[in-house]
Amino acid sequence: MAMKRGISGASLHRSRGGGSGSRFPLAILVVFAMLVPLVFFVGRGLRVTGQFSNLCSISQLSISNVEDQDNVSIGTSKQNVDWRERLALQHVKSIFTKEVIHAVTASTSDMGPLSLDIFKKNNLSASWKVFGAKTSVVDTSEPNQAAADVGKETPKGKKDHSSDDRAQFVGKPADLARRQLREKRREKRASELVQKDDETTVKLENAAIERSKSVDSAVLGKYSIWRRENDNENSDSTVRLMRDQMIMARVYLSIAKMKNTVDLYQQLQVRLKESQRALGEATADSDLHQSAPERIKAMGQVLSKAREQLYDCKLVTGKLRAMLQSADEQVRLLKKQSTFLSQLAAKTIPNAIHCLSMRLTIEYYLLPPEKRRFPRSENLENPKLYHYALFSDNVLAASVVVNSTVMNAKDSSKHVFHVVTDKLNFGAMNMWFLLNPPGKAAIHVENVDEFKWLNSSYCPVLRQLESAAMKEYYFKAAHPTTLSSGASNLKYRNPKYLSMLNHLRFYLPQVYPKLDKILFLDDDIVVQKDLTGLWSVNLRGKVNGAVETCGESFHRFDKYLNFTNPHIARNFDPNACGWAYGMNVFDLKEWKKRDITGIYHKWQNMNEDRVLWKLGTLPPGLITFYGLTHPLEKSWHVLGLGYNPSVDRADIENAAVIHYNGNMKPWLELGMTRYRSYWTKYIKYDHPYVRSCNLSE
Repeated sequence: MAMKRGISGASLHRSRGGGSGSRFPLAILVVFAMLVPLVFFVGRGLRVTGQFSNLCSISQLSISNVEDQDNVSIGTSKQNVDWRERLALQHVKSIFTKEVIHAVTASTSDMGPLSLDIFKKNNLSASWKVFGAKTSVVDTSEPNQAAADVGKETPKGKKDHSSDDRAQFVGKPADLARRQLREKRREKRASELVQKDDETTVKLENAAIERSKSVDSAVLGKYSIWRRENDNENSDSTVRLMRDQMIMARVYLSIAKMKNTVDLYQQLQVRLKESQRALGEATADSDLHQSAPERIKAMGQVLSKAREQLYDCKLVTGKLRAMLQSADEQVRLLKKQSTFLSQLAAKTIPNAIHCLSMRLTIEYYLLPPEKRRFPRSENLENPKLYHYALFSDNVLAASVVVNSTVMNAKDSSKHVFHVVTDKLNFGAMNMWFLLNPPGKAAIHVENVDEFKWLNSSYCPVLRQLESAAMKEYYFKAAHPTTLSSGASNLKYRNPKYLSMLNHLRFYLPQVYPKLDKILFLDDDIVVQKDLTGLWSVNLRGKVNGAVETCGESFHRFDKYLNFTNPHIARNFDPNACGWAYGMNVFDLKEWKKRDITGIYHKWQNMNEDRVLWKLGTLPPGLITFYGLTHPLEKSWHVLGLGYNPSVDRADIENAAVIHYNGNMKPWLELGMTRYRSYWTKYIKYDHPYVRSCNLSE
């Protein structure tokens, strides 16, 4: 007992006083007990032996032992397994997850050392699988073939598994979709930035160009550097260089005179005269005199000397500006003169046409009265036929209108022409159509001066034309010249607008009281197709059938009428579409019903002081037929051959009527040659009177 107590006391003493000495071996033992199975398992895993299948079988048994503690049954084939392996496998559950264990047990092929690649390659979860990619699943039935495949792949590229794992991870469908979306967004954003950058650059360049153009635009005028002829810097560069030298020579000449530099002034004067002689009338380098290069060199030397002695930026700039202003004024004056002369030429009658009229007039009055009558006079008042109204004082122009209409008519016997002219051309007009009858068509010529009902008490225009103010406007010498009054009204300031032939179109029911419908034609048109279809056009209750001439912003009412006047502003739309005189279908029944002539008289009386619209007959026509005009197809009437050089030739060919409206009439020398053939083919140049008056194509 005493000995037991001694031992117990000693033990108690050791546990109290020497506890620190006994704890360290205990900790080592615990760590060793945990590490030994792990080290053993890893060591066994690194060994490449033929017992791997037995290990998998044992692992299956050990897992079942761990999960089900009631059943510990191992087959007789597994009894020879070393007890250390069994002990190690019992601790597998605590080290690896269930998925790894299943991967180990499912793999029976001899693939060498155990690694996580087996799990990563063969047991991917649904979120890791790449659509369309093939996962490498090892076939357990052919372990040798699988091992051979692995052996083939390894030496070829020596790819580490991390790259394969990373490729499979990146290949998630959601990740791929997000990546593609991000790439598309980046590309879109980049393209937008590039586009915005380009647009910004273009805007800045355009803004800079506009600012440059706007600088002193009133001074530069048509002689700015933005002219088309300056687009090509190499075109006739020598001529341009000489002109530039002469300009600078004049600048320095003025400065030298101002600063009393006599010697330099004389040198500049001599060189300037030499350059002027060498340049002459040349407009191209090929036209220059052979001495031009020497003159350029000599002028360059004296200009260099003048620059050294006289150059003052502010002074030179002022001189150049003054020269530009002077040149611009000269250009404006020449432009006015050119406009006036072209207007004057457009309103005159060429000598050949005047000769033709005089010869025909003499022949007409030599005829006995019984031979002055036209055949088929019974058709003149037949409302079932196709009637044309033509008011002209030009025999040749009227002959083209009638001849072209008859030649293109399907049945000329149904056409009737009513020609009205003045007293001067009445005999010539009659004689021409007596000598050249228009086929089977009927024709009748009248003198406007014989319309007794057309007097100043009835017609406001005649009354205004007889007023002193109108006579002063047109004829008084003290009146400001047409050049100083501006080019806009030049074409209206001529005696043509004093003639009632120009205003007779507003009195068609009075001139032809027994007709129901009539087609009005100007004398500067050519008919190219049969016009009988115009009589069947439904005007929908309107009075006037015409082709509209308005585009996006031109030939609308505000171009012709004065909308600052309250009478105009209250009654008309400034954006209303204009239409053309020259080929118009008039319903004379509807005309009478709506009293169109009375509307015309009302507005003419209001415009006695000529402030409501521009001169001419189109503005009062727009007012009179406002809301009463039916638009025709544009192919019926093509305009612009008297002023527009770019009328589409296809439009001309397809048009029923082409109109030479403008100053460049086809019977004038200033007419455009590209359109002249459409008119000349209807003239009988082999006629004796035409040949005797030297009329030629």
